[in-house]
Amino acid sequence: MSDVLTQLTRVLDARKQATAADSYVASLHAKGLNKILEKVGEESVETILAARDAEQSGNNEKLIYETADLWFHSLVMLSHLGENADAVLAELERRFDLSGLEEKAQRTTDEEN
Repeated sequence: MSDVLTQLTRVLDARKQATAADSYVASLHAKGLNKILEKVGEESVETILAARDAEQSGNNEKLIYETADLWFHSLVMLSHLGENADAVLAELERRFDLSGLEEKAQRTTDEEN
């Protein structure tokens, strides 16, 4: 799976340098973070609605499609801020040794400090 993320990261980096007229990704970067965040929000809502519909219909096809859009736009957001999927994967890997409850408690403690 990480091969796909590696390839996508390379493509996003290359398209970030392209002209807005030649690349959708470049056009998002040119419009700035607020436009990228708008797209992430839009895709989040579409993913949530697709999940609700999938539960009713038993068909996950649209859910997978919308989740791919959400991940893609999230990766564009990370790229805009100088990060990539590797940072997220490293964070997920760090959490393997923590239960969800421990991780949440640790976050709560960190936020209080």
